[in-house]
Amino acid sequence: MTAEFFGLHGQSWSDVLQLAGHFALLSVLAVGGAITLASEMQRYLVVEHGWIDALQFNASIAIAQAAPGPNILFVALLGWSVAGPAGMLATMAGNMLPSSLITFGVGRLRHARRDALAVQAFSVGLAPLTIGLLVATGWVLALPLVQHPLSMLLVPATIVFMLKTTRSPLWMIALGALAGALGGA
Repeated sequence: MTAEFFGLHGQSWSDVLQLAGHFALLSVLAVGGAITLASEMQRYLVVEHGWIDALQFNASIAIAQAAPGPNILFVALLGWSVAGPAGMLATMAGNMLPSSLITFGVGRLRHARRDALAVQAFSVGLAPLTIGLLVATGWVLALPLVQHPLSMLLVPATIVFMLKTTRSPLWMIALGALAGALGGA
């Protein structure tokens, strides 16, 4: 089959295999879900290879998060942006297969040894790791907005809003949408 048939967007089959391999490696590290490694995905796709730009990267995440369905959809959109359908299959297979197999195995082991202190400590220790990875992702996603002061003010305002109220986060999302519509973000 030819590269044109699969719509590789100018990438080679070697690039697609490299994409699958990198996402498979990330899959093993994705504590807290794929979104926690978005900063590394951005470094690899945007900075290291230049396959997509920062705005395409952020748009892929925004579209996937806004769409109904699982949050993992952004990985499919990133792959599609890089190498069309073959890229989408490469990123999804790379991201899903290793972590699914590890999760299955560890889940069975954890269930069998749930009372062991080491298993409990491991489970508790994953929380700070997940938080750190999410902070890194937030940082990478916010970087393209640095030139928009209103956008940067919305970040701490959203944090305060979420910590001090019990209101829906949709209010802050609506405020961000309004700022974007007015050209402030």
